[in-house]
Amino acid sequence: MDSGTSTSLVYLIAIPLFSSAFLLLGGRALDRVGHLIGTAASAASFVFALIELNKMLGREEESRGVTQRLFTWINVGSFQVDATLLLDQLSICFVLLITGVGTLIHIYSISYMSHDIDRRRFFAYLNLFIAAMLLLVLGNSYLNLYVGWEGVGLASYLLIGFWNQKPTYATAAKKAFVANRVGDVGLSLAVMIAFVQFGSVTFDGVAKGIESGSASSTALNAMGAAILLAAVGKSAQFPLQAWLGDAMAGPTPVSALIHAATMVTAGVYLISRSNFVFDNAPTAQLLVVIVGAVTLLFGAVIGMAKDDIKKALAASTMSQIGYMILATGLGPAGYAFAMMHLLTHGFFKAGMFLGAGSVMHGMNDEVDMRKYGALRKVMPITFATFGLGYLAIIGIPPFAGFYSKDKIIETAFNAGGSKGIILGCVTLLGAAITAFYMTRVMLMTFFGTKRWDSAAHPHESPWLMTVPMILLSIGSITAGFIFSNGDRLKNFLAPVVDKEHHEHETELLAPIVVTGLAMFAVAIGISIAFAKYGRKTIPASAPTDVTVWTKVARRDLLQDDFNESVFMRPGQSLTRVLAFLDKRVVDGAVSGVGAMTLRLAGDLRKTQTGYVRSYALLILLGTVAILTAILVVTL
Repeated sequence: MDSGTSTSLVYLIAIPLFSSAFLLLGGRALDRVGHLIGTAASAASFVFALIELNKMLGREEESRGVTQRLFTWINVGSFQVDATLLLDQLSICFVLLITGVGTLIHIYSISYMSHDIDRRRFFAYLNLFIAAMLLLVLGNSYLNLYVGWEGVGLASYLLIGFWNQKPTYATAAKKAFVANRVGDVGLSLAVMIAFVQFGSVTFDGVAKGIESGSASSTALNAMGAAILLAAVGKSAQFPLQAWLGDAMAGPTPVSALIHAATMVTAGVYLISRSNFVFDNAPTAQLLVVIVGAVTLLFGAVIGMAKDDIKKALAASTMSQIGYMILATGLGPAGYAFAMMHLLTHGFFKAGMFLGAGSVMHGMNDEVDMRKYGALRKVMPITFATFGLGYLAIIGIPPFAGFYSKDKIIETAFNAGGSKGIILGCVTLLGAAITAFYMTRVMLMTFFGTKRWDSAAHPHESPWLMTVPMILLSIGSITAGFIFSNGDRLKNFLAPVVDKEHHEHETELLAPIVVTGLAMFAVAIGISIAFAKYGRKTIPASAPTDVTVWTKVARRDLLQDDFNESVFMRPGQSLTRVLAFLDKRVVDGAVSGVGAMTLRLAGDLRKTQTGYVRSYALLILLGTVAILTAILVVTL
């Protein structure tokens, strides 16, 4: 794809980045206006994104991508890496999502964080995150992407642990940081493989190298597996998903921004951007499908057992990202639908997280849904906006999630053979479970009888919180139809992810049949939830007399127990052994030599008596010893 040039892409990143630096360096003097500056910076970046979109739509389809070279970053021999930005059909989708949803979350945070003494610093971190995420999706090479990738990791650490005065919150931030670093090793390896195989780390350079046949299938599969590892860490996919639930310790706007709309979707972007690798690496592509399928069920099962509203939504995020990852593993037919679900998910899930924050705001920060009930009567706007997100995520037509999830299920069935049947059944099962646990959340929160104590006085949130929720709910209604009508989004993305306009080679089931099966699965999930939570009195505390499966689901399917048993405790034991060896062997050897030297010096010091006759005797004995040695040698 031919790319033109631009001189304004840098402003997308520079505005929130400089705003973040200004807010951090300005100190307490900016406390009164820090939130306004941060919000204005995010909004300005969104305006620039809209301008760039308008310019893009005015160009020919095959030449819509533009680049901006900033400076030469690495120049060693024939190897050169420029700090260059790339805005094409794929990256503009993310730029609009990041800045648009990000701005709404900034507005929401003005009121949500109004009583926090460190609100200015919070907005600085939000701006830093926006800037890092924009760099991630705008970089034209794996190295440029890597800088944004690590910046996002840093910003998420700062935001998750924002209330670090609480040890559990600080621990959650460290857990997220470490888990992401494990995944980042994969991206490092992918960069190394690209350099060795193609002599280039730019996306175009790698793609052209693959087209020329300069890399073996083994190398491409290895690079694909390394990219998948990076995506697994950042997008909280199996087996590096354990950090996502704990990350809910951060302020609710953080959960909406990082863990619903943007950061966790970075893995989907990385795989979609690397489509030229996975389309030529069938083993790595199969691994992507397996990871997505396992995670969508893993997250859904966890969501069924969570009473914490934010953790239930976090499990839902894990599951929905699993759908996206699975779709990217289905090749050119799935990339566009993964992106569609990513965009629709950004609307309804961000809206639901903000709705959860609104509920918490009215319930004195209570997160246990068993202590809610009947909140629709006292929080009608929150109920309406959250409910629209609920209808979208479970896939009820004509809401946004219906269009995107239905297409993923259809693509899964059309994967061909037994693979298609298995994947199709997995996606249908995921849809049924999603309908169950999201209906459970709705019933426990907004319906039934009130279960809150006398100290709680639930009320509707201020307009600065409700307006972003309303706008996001509009996206929950309309986004799916807009993107799918006339295959608008699919055709828009085709020059980047599906240049040859692949179609399904086989059609196992007609689209109307797939839709019918999906609606049937959703109906089953809703019915079971109503039978269990709609017709029965919900106890104010979680029952203890439950099945072993429920206990396991409450403990996140033992993911932390597994990590502690397999990695943490053996790692601690190894560390203790290494520390012992370092102290007793390495340090012991050095200390032993030092002690021996001191002892010899002490012994020699005893020979220094100050008596001349003693020195003369030693000289005589030395002379005799030397002469004796000479005689022995010469005879």
